[in-house]
Amino acid sequence: MAGNNHSHFQHPYFVLTGIPGLEQEYYWMAFPLGAIYIIALFGNGVIISTIKSEPSLHIPMYYFLCMLAFADMGLTLCTLPSMLGIFWFNYKFIAFDACLVQMYFIHTFSAIESGVLVAMAIDRVVAIWNPLRYSTILTNRVVCKTGMAILSRAVCVVFPVPFLIKRLPFYRSNILSHSFCLHQDVMRLACASTRVNSLYGLIAVIFTKGSDSLSILLSYVFILRTVMALASREGRWKALNTCVSHICAVLIFYVPLIGVSVIHRFGKHLSPLTHALMANAYLLVPPVLNPIVYTVKTKEIRKKIIQIFVQTKITAEG
Repeated sequence: MAGNNHSHFQHPYFVLTGIPGLEQEYYWMAFPLGAIYIIALFGNGVIISTIKSEPSLHIPMYYFLCMLAFADMGLTLCTLPSMLGIFWFNYKFIAFDACLVQMYFIHTFSAIESGVLVAMAIDRVVAIWNPLRYSTILTNRVVCKTGMAILSRAVCVVFPVPFLIKRLPFYRSNILSHSFCLHQDVMRLACASTRVNSLYGLIAVIFTKGSDSLSILLSYVFILRTVMALASREGRWKALNTCVSHICAVLIFYVPLIGVSVIHRFGKHLSPLTHALMANAYLLVPPVLNPIVYTVKTKEIRKKIIQIFVQTKITAEG
């Protein structure tokens, strides 16, 4: 009977972990953390509003950038409550069902971002390979269908994950390794076989991040072959320069992702501090750095930010 009771038992809540070893510094860390969230939300919000209001940016490349900003804002808002709860109020508890909801949205927005990066790579392929037919190939209808496909894939692939976790019993530790809920982190606390969860998680990663990274790599192989066939050096540099922002966005997303995956798989001997920092970098770095990269490369977005600061200064002085 005891075994049967255990098979259906689940903790009412999980305990989140901030940054191990730095608990005494949480009060001071709360301010830079708050600044990071403000930068992420403000930067991505400016990108979305600028693309919406500026007719010259109503082209596929910037529509995809708008989708990327949407995904980054989603990731930011997913982790905001639990992160600020820990560092500002020292509140480390999250209800079991709330944890599953947070986990679902974190992985969904991460899959959306990965898919958008593929769409942006294909956009660069078309722009460099056949610039004269760029607007006829990537029409608004095609862009809209691409966005819906990216969203549908992410929603459907991640949808079973919370239910696979929900069926597992949890009657030992309820202390997570991070400041938010990730599938692999919650799964390791289960007191039953997680083979199905591990297998589905692997399939989901291969279907999303794995196939996406391969698609991006092949896209840039094709781009390089096309660029190298151009006669003039100036034309080659000009073509490659249009890819710089996207290459930065790909590295910003995939380097922390690969780091987290490697540490979870092979870094069990590493300190909890390393695990926590890598997981935080995986979710916080892209939403902060992507707006900075695209602001540097896009004149209209720079103008919009300057206008906002000027208006804020005038209002403050008035």
